[in-house]
Amino acid sequence: MIKKEVQAMQQDVDKSDTFTADIFVEDANVSDYDALVLPGGTVNADTIRGNEKAHQMINAINEAGKPLAVICHAPWALINTGIAKGKTLTAYPTLRLDLENAGANYVDKTVQVDGNLITSRNPDDIPNFVDAIDKALS
Repeated sequence: MIKKEVQAMQQDVDKSDTFTADIFVEDANVSDYDALVLPGGTVNADTIRGNEKAHQMINAINEAGKPLAVICHAPWALINTGIAKGKTLTAYPTLRLDLENAGANYVDKTVQVDGNLITSRNPDDIPNFVDAIDKALS
């Protein structure tokens, strides 16, 4: 397998560290994973919501009923995959209208669990977000 360098960002636009990825979504097999966590950030989330291979992985995890945890702006991917419709979700506050227009019920909470979906608003919510993921995997 070819390892590729990925660029981490600080506050969406400032370059931070680089890391060597172990695997990319096009090479991942859903059966190898117990859950999927989608990170936030506007640029990252926008990239994921436009990536068809990511959509396939997100949909497969969801269809398998495995925990699908998304934070900050990452619920955009739930909109683009159609998963948001009919669900109660939280996200970064500016996504409220996007989620409602996609047929979701938006709530302003540190963490919201709806079936296998776990959503949170922002980095301040990470302790509750992690607790919810841990509970889902227990």
